[in-house]
Amino acid sequence: MEETNNSSEKGFLLLGFSDQPQLERFLFVIILFFYILSLLGNTAIILVSRLDSRLHTPMYFFLSNLSCVDICFTTSVAPQLLVTMNKTDKTMSYGGCVAQLYVAMGLGSSECILLAVMAYDRYAAVCRPLHYTVMMHPRLCVSLASVAWLSGLITSLVQCSLTVQLPLCGHRKLDHIFCEVPVLIKLACVDTTFNEAELFVASVVFLIVPVLLILVSYGLITQAVLRIQSAAGRQKAFGTCSSHLVVVIIFYGTMIFMYLQPANSRSKNQGKFVSFFYTIVTPLLNPIIYTLRNKDVKGALRTLILGNAIGQSHRD
Repeated sequence: MEETNNSSEKGFLLLGFSDQPQLERFLFVIILFFYILSLLGNTAIILVSRLDSRLHTPMYFFLSNLSCVDICFTTSVAPQLLVTMNKTDKTMSYGGCVAQLYVAMGLGSSECILLAVMAYDRYAAVCRPLHYTVMMHPRLCVSLASVAWLSGLITSLVQCSLTVQLPLCGHRKLDHIFCEVPVLIKLACVDTTFNEAELFVASVVFLIVPVLLILVSYGLITQAVLRIQSAAGRQKAFGTCSSHLVVVIIFYGTMIFMYLQPANSRSKNQGKFVSFFYTIVTPLLNPIIYTLRNKDVKGALRTLILGNAIGQSHRD
């Protein structure tokens, strides 16, 4: 307990990419660029989905929730990482580390559930079009989104509580890009078998189960698409499904690598770049692949921009 208290006073050294100084400046620019684009893209989706009545559908309701999760998720990691990379003092306070641990894990878990919910919504739209409005009525959509948010925040509370209770061995160097459970567990000076087993179970629930549900949904969607008579229609549907699956593979694949692979079998650099993908890259890809390539969203953006421009010209 004394060691834990000392750690809470001293905080942690968040090393990030400092062991690769030749890459650190380049990665700083890349992360800043990705972060700004992610904020702009996801904010645009939220605004357009809210302001354009044509997009008041279950699909865009869930996409707005996904954009909100992505903004918060990447913001919980990117700014602190950028500050750390831009200074010689890599110290991060104990409280800041715990807060980042809770927020990042909670939002990451929520996104895992939300992507599975969105796959179910697409299944209902493509495979059960006549029953879609009944299956995805507004009350159910709100309930599913609430489950995604709450389940992530609750499991994060459990994981963080178990992690912060571990006594640390005085070594406070986090050779990672942010405070994450698998990395913090390795700093403990007691047997962590229970923590690792509990984390494994939670990872199966939030990673493997949603992936299986998504694969089943897209398998059924594929069967429905194959029955489409128009070759152009099939090509468009397959193009949409394949782009969605790219995001799923990147997000779940990297998180499975981080949370379900034995800690001793991966290098520190692998863990850093894997975490970089699901905290920085995926939040940027989601708005691009899910909506900004969509004809309806592009039309809504155009209408919104032109409307504002015309309104401004009238005021002038």
